[in-house]
Amino acid sequence: MSAPAPAASNSSKAGVMLVNLGTPDGTDPRSMRRYLAEFLSDRRVIEWPRAIWYPILHGIVLNTRPKKSGALYDKIWNREQNESPLRTFTRAQGEKLGEALKETGVHVDWAMRYGSPSIESVLDRMLAEGCERIVMFPLYPQYSATTTATVNDKFFEALSKLRAMPSVRVVPPYAGEPVYIEALARSIETHLATLDFEPEVVLASYHGIPQSYARRGDPYPAQCEQTTRLLRERLGWDEKKLMVTYQSRFGPEAWLQPYTDKTVEKLARDGVKSIAAFNPGFVVDCLETLEEIAGQASEIFHHAGGKNFTHIPCLNDSPEGMAVIETLVRRELSGWI
Repeated sequence: MSAPAPAASNSSKAGVMLVNLGTPDGTDPRSMRRYLAEFLSDRRVIEWPRAIWYPILHGIVLNTRPKKSGALYDKIWNREQNESPLRTFTRAQGEKLGEALKETGVHVDWAMRYGSPSIESVLDRMLAEGCERIVMFPLYPQYSATTTATVNDKFFEALSKLRAMPSVRVVPPYAGEPVYIEALARSIETHLATLDFEPEVVLASYHGIPQSYARRGDPYPAQCEQTTRLLRERLGWDEKKLMVTYQSRFGPEAWLQPYTDKTVEKLARDGVKSIAAFNPGFVVDCLETLEEIAGQASEIFHHAGGKNFTHIPCLNDSPEGMAVIETLVRRELSGWI
């Protein structure tokens, strides 16, 4: 009779890598140009043929946009730590998750798809810490090839350079996860309770993608609709109270609609006096939420005749936000710790 096979060992050290979109290192033109060049050279982000896109990128965009983008980042820059809010909040998420998992011995780190710290540098750091099992978490609730997929690409590209690879798991998108829907609902309810007015309309403003990407199979708009539908059910609101809009369009193509800025303007011109907006597709507040929505969208609404506008912050490193991250990470660590 043969001896039983030994049980699988769970003694290998596990690690978690949180990955967000990225951030420039500064608001100066050189830092902005370096960041934008990396971001806008990604084939997942801009799918145009390189022969068409690169002359536009290097001949026009990178000679004009860095100064403009730097001025926008300067409005929301965390001057105390000399960094963008996205970096501040992502670091805080990593630190709080590390504390929550302290008793497990799991090593937690964080990286950026564009800019620093890079995915490859953080992977090297985790391997140096002895991590033989790694959970990688793309911090995007709704999947898109322009976000989740490109993080996966870069992570596995870094792995492809290794002779001895760690075992890996990737946290999947979580557009309909109950813990995420509940966290969003509570953050909305908590914020609205502090106001001296009641919004007639609440906008769930998601980052847009070109319509052509969706036609070619990107599931992003369907997952945005899923999140919003579940939120309506949880909050007891209808489609007139909680609307889906899309922001941050770029270039000449038609993007997902309705557009946030156009919707805000139309609501005001139609006589709506009070609205709220939040960004369920963003895990932390950043340029697109703080400057584009809390800043620009508010100005558009007031200029068109609206009276009350409020921006509901992202989940960031709040207890509700951390509950989402910890719940999903612990699920993927199951069997490893």
